[in-house]
Amino acid sequence: MNSQATTLFSPIRIGAIDATNRIFMAPLTRCRSTPGTDAPNAMIAEYYGQRATAGIIVSEATQVLPTGKGYVGTPGIYSAEQEAGWKLATAAVHAKGGKIVAQLWHVGAISHPDLQPGHVLPVSASTGYNPGGTIYTQNGKVDRVAARGLETAEVKAYVEAYRHSAEVAKRAGFDGVEIHSANGYLLEQFIRDSSNKRTDEYGGAIENRIRFTLEVVDAAISVWGKERVGIRLSPVTASNGAMPDSNTQATYGALIEALAKRGIAFVHFIEGNTGGARDFKDFDFAWAKKTLSAAGVAYVGNNKYDRAMAIDAVAHGAVDAVAFGVPFIANPDLPERLKLDVPLNAANPKTFYSAGPEGYTDYPTLAT
Repeated sequence: MNSQATTLFSPIRIGAIDATNRIFMAPLTRCRSTPGTDAPNAMIAEYYGQRATAGIIVSEATQVLPTGKGYVGTPGIYSAEQEAGWKLATAAVHAKGGKIVAQLWHVGAISHPDLQPGHVLPVSASTGYNPGGTIYTQNGKVDRVAARGLETAEVKAYVEAYRHSAEVAKRAGFDGVEIHSANGYLLEQFIRDSSNKRTDEYGGAIENRIRFTLEVVDAAISVWGKERVGIRLSPVTASNGAMPDSNTQATYGALIEALAKRGIAFVHFIEGNTGGARDFKDFDFAWAKKTLSAAGVAYVGNNKYDRAMAIDAVAHGAVDAVAFGVPFIANPDLPERLKLDVPLNAANPKTFYSAGPEGYTDYPTLAT
């Protein structure tokens, strides 16, 4: 991490990854993988290649197992077909001088039997956990159901699944991986005592509830080395029905201290409620920045940043980089637009999760 670079548009070294600027592309679920294989395709490769001027692209969330799928059309990162598809995307990004890391994901209880192999119950930290709400499957809009808690041996097998997906990502040409431990998905279901009622080594005390996440991080490090591994956290989000932990600062504080000791490349924070209020009352994000910086770990901020906020946050050392989500959907050349301070294209939410190139690869750049 280059502490001398103090502007949003300056290069930065994130672990072992050299980024040309501090404008990162956040992971954005777009649901356009190939039906049947959940593999990326040429259209997905074109989409990422168009956005290669981001300092680092974090890929859309990619399930590490068939059981990890929570939405129709999301890509996986565990099979040969998926590996081949991701090679197209990484090659497209690298051909334009960009960097891309794979976000490794399991949705846990957010899924539904319609999306599970064998139509079984989705899994979570504890049997009976139901995040509530509805979900779209191939059979339409359905209510979520109570999940089945993973057995202790299954948790260890899931750690190995993450390790396997990290290996697939490496063979596919990514520059690193980001562990998705946010937004109420499986790893966060283990972290919070509101959803984790286990009594084994993965439940109860804080050190037990963060164990699964740290074992996944260590598995990724075993494949990539610590300097190409990041993680996404959302300490105060209510996304996907997530209920607060009884002591957010203590729980996520312990996790962050453990990540700092490992010296990973970056921690990518959703500051506040995902896509909602930037409410910091239950967690000290400034403390997290200080703790991580002391260990040489980059702090990536995310959640409703605009140009002025991002410039100010980097200039004052509140963040090392800023991840933009929706603005990157509609503006493939977002870094150039932000640097020139020109108007942004408006995104069309109706095409966020649809099929085909409309609202995906057809947004204009300044040069078109």
